[in-house]
Amino acid sequence: MPKVSEEYFENKKKNIVQAAYRVCLRKPVEMVTMTDVIEETGLSQGGIYRFYTDLDEIFSDMLTGMRKEYNFIDKIEKDLSDSENASFETITRKICTILADVMEEHLMDIQKINFDLTVLAINEPERAEKIAGSTKGRSNFEYLGATLLPMLANACSQNHLMPKGDPNDIMKFISAAYVGIETDCILSACYGKAPMNTQCEPHAMFNMLANTIILLFGGNVND
Repeated sequence: MPKVSEEYFENKKKNIVQAAYRVCLRKPVEMVTMTDVIEETGLSQGGIYRFYTDLDEIFSDMLTGMRKEYNFIDKIEKDLSDSENASFETITRKICTILADVMEEHLMDIQKINFDLTVLAINEPERAEKIAGSTKGRSNFEYLGATLLPMLANACSQNHLMPKGDPNDIMKFISAAYVGIETDCILSACYGKAPMNTQCEPHAMFNMLANTIILLFGGNVND
């Protein structure tokens, strides 16, 4: 068998990952099979295994690419670097607007697949852990918990605000609210309706979340 260049090898892997991505847009992730991906790529059964050992390895590379594409980290850090002396209220609204912008842009593609991967994690935790373990890069949600929420608490302190409860409990609430907004907006966009037969739109939901955060930290929603 003739040797192939590294560029050829990487391009083939990229094509396989893109094929898997297209299939995942059409089907729930946990229902996708290696046969689906093979048919989408046009490769032979044996051909695809020259590049990937199994489907989950493909999913890991797909998730790595999704993290690069669906990235609010850079946007938030750039915006906050230009808002060093801004009020807590302004910072909170800017963050929530960015979250809404990025979510709305990807509701029908990356967000849909992320939701499916969450379902996979519930039903097949060991498999989901294997996929995530080989995924490169930091996820938005990891950033939200490790950096963004403490940043809000620090901004609250610098503005001499008085939180309405334990800051740690407020942080847990914000995290849960973010997941709830994400889930309901995906269900509305991809499946027609969220729970309780509601229609959820990211900007409206994150505007309400911004107001809630400001009030919980003792700020003024009229600022």
